[in-house]
Amino acid sequence: MRFLVTGGAGFIGSSLAKALEKKYPKAKVYILDDFSSGHFKNLIGFSGEVITADLSKKELWEWLKTNFQFDAVFHQGAITDTTVQDQRRMMEVNADSLRYILDACLHWKAKLIYASSAGVYGNSKPPMKEEEGLEPENIYGFSKLTMDRIAINFLEEHPEIQVVGLRYFNVYGPGEHYKGKTASMIYQLYRQMKEGKRPRLFKWGEQKRDFVYIEDVIRANLLAFEGNISGVFNVATGIPRSFNEIVDILNRYLGTNYEVEYFDCPYDFYQNFTQADLSKAREFLGYEPLYSLEEGIRDYLERLGETMSPKKDD
Repeated sequence: MRFLVTGGAGFIGSSLAKALEKKYPKAKVYILDDFSSGHFKNLIGFSGEVITADLSKKELWEWLKTNFQFDAVFHQGAITDTTVQDQRRMMEVNADSLRYILDACLHWKAKLIYASSAGVYGNSKPPMKEEEGLEPENIYGFSKLTMDRIAINFLEEHPEIQVVGLRYFNVYGPGEHYKGKTASMIYQLYRQMKEGKRPRLFKWGEQKRDFVYIEDVIRANLLAFEGNISGVFNVATGIPRSFNEIVDILNRYLGTNYEVEYFDCPYDFYQNFTQADLSKAREFLGYEPLYSLEEGIRDYLERLGETMSPKKDD
């Protein structure tokens, strides 16, 4: 088998590429990335080929159609900084490029698994269900919603090609530190506390997110590839947790006692509460999250080299 992972030098893409090599050792895995936000160090341990290119260029996909054959494309490449305000660029990279990718998958008769986002729901009422509350608060969320609609329309015209969209909620885990300011709040709070600083949160830290560990996200992608299924599915834990709770967990595991420094939120498009309804993912993908927030943070910190209190303290 031959797999293509776009955004493969990024946080999720690099983890996925390595997981594919591990699960399918005889497969050939290719990565496509322009390294605008990905990092080569994420690819240490990856043994496949890297194609360096801008995925939003139609001529790239024409070249790939001519020179390669893939059995599946895992499309993780995107502008993931939700504060970016360049609407045209966001739409070109995140939404328009999907049309070129779908055309290539039709040519190869390849399955497509692509990354969507909980950003499509904005501040709609939780728990968020795939067909409801599609009211994005920013251009990033709108670009991801447009991707979903492009994919659904494509499936109506080409039901012979399987396409799966995975709406990631708040993903965290090893490999994200190269994302800088767009890394998860879990990592950012950890770094602040490791540097001896008080953790900083928007007032009053009770905003809630459905945090999902990278290992569950990778497993969802593998289930999507292995299943005989098309559609759009939430990928999360289904359990919202507050930012204050993250600080409490980090304090407990790191043996610290930092108090939070609160400040005003500068954004008018901020999501205050996210929670996924996982009914559809459970039924059709067979997806069940394996990591609670405590378990995910513990595993994450251990992989960052931290020594923590016994598990009985969880």
